[in-house]
Amino acid sequence: MNVLVTAGNTLVPIDRVRCLTNVFTGRTGAAIARCAWERGHRVTLLTSHPEVVEAPPDERWVLAPYRTFDDLQNLMHEQVMRGKLDAVIHCAAVSDYLAGGIFAPREGTHFRPENGHWESDNTAGPALIDRTAGKVKSDEPELWLRLVRAPKLIDCIRRDWGFRGLLVKFKLEVGVSDEQLLAVAERSRQQSAADFLVANTLEGASEWAFLGPLEGQYQRVLRPELAERLLIALEQGHG
Repeated sequence: MNVLVTAGNTLVPIDRVRCLTNVFTGRTGAAIARCAWERGHRVTLLTSHPEVVEAPPDERWVLAPYRTFDDLQNLMHEQVMRGKLDAVIHCAAVSDYLAGGIFAPREGTHFRPENGHWESDNTAGPALIDRTAGKVKSDEPELWLRLVRAPKLIDCIRRDWGFRGLLVKFKLEVGVSDEQLLAVAERSRQQSAADFLVANTLEGASEWAFLGPLEGQYQRVLRPELAERLLIALEQGHG
């Protein structure tokens, strides 16, 4: 198979020197990509952390680094639209929100956290001033960052880019029971028209994950076994 794997986190720039991101390092995606290569598949790995990858010197292996949400979106679109992929394993921890501007309260404007209301000392009413810059100044008493919803790249794969091969989605939840996780996982898989979904909790992510549907249900898989179990499922689905 010709397999595309995404791994790692995305950076959301606030200005040219600051960004928002998350804690994920791409090690899981890198391990899955390596396992796919070891099983004889052609692999393209998109990762924000190439330093954690043991890249084999082989024509069946391509590594493309990215940093930002836009970088990853462009690379994924390019790879999928080429039309040569058999499977996409979307393991990257993609930002849910993008920066939509950074603002400071105008003089006389105050936010009251106890009631969630803006108030003003002048008749013009409360207002915010745009402080967007190459490097936002640090002399304001407070700054407000506007976040806007980012496109769901996993949903673009079939809906917008027309991919018809095998698709794997990852889902992470925090502080939920197994039953809650599995319910969320299956709804999420169907929403994105994914063939398989890997679900886990932040608390248990280093030890296990649910993989499914396999024989009509999700199966708990130990973390060291996840990459191989996932690849076997894809090979069976492709065959």
